[in-house]
Amino acid sequence: MSLLPFKKTMKVRYSDSDQQGHLYFANYLIYADEVTCSFMENLGFSAYKIEEIPCFLFTVNVNCDYLGECTSGDEVEVHVGYSRIGKSSADVAFELYLSGTNQALARGTFTQVFVDKETRKSCEIPAFYRSAILESHPDL
Repeated sequence: MSLLPFKKTMKVRYSDSDQQGHLYFANYLIYADEVTCSFMENLGFSAYKIEEIPCFLFTVNVNCDYLGECTSGDEVEVHVGYSRIGKSSADVAFELYLSGTNQALARGTFTQVFVDKETRKSCEIPAFYRSAILESHPDL
């Protein structure tokens, strides 16, 4: 099972599945992104409150390995955490499991770049957020 520090369980809706009856591939990323936003909010950076955050956050790369399948009605545990932190960018790792099992469904990363709101050029990760990441990930 995952060692990532934050998790939420999501129920697969019928509308999230494809014509073959399993979770549509892009929705694995949506689930991971939604849980990442919740984790970031817990760390003090709310992407939902644009006027309050000191900078923007752009996702510039996504990697995902699909390992299993689930269908509508299933519950999926989504685990997230940071796997790398740089000066102006960081990688979020995510893992999805069929709830109540060790069956891995997907794992991957999002690369985030912190961007100045005015210039739209990369900027340093805000000090408060860097501290929060490092506090929740002592191994980084």
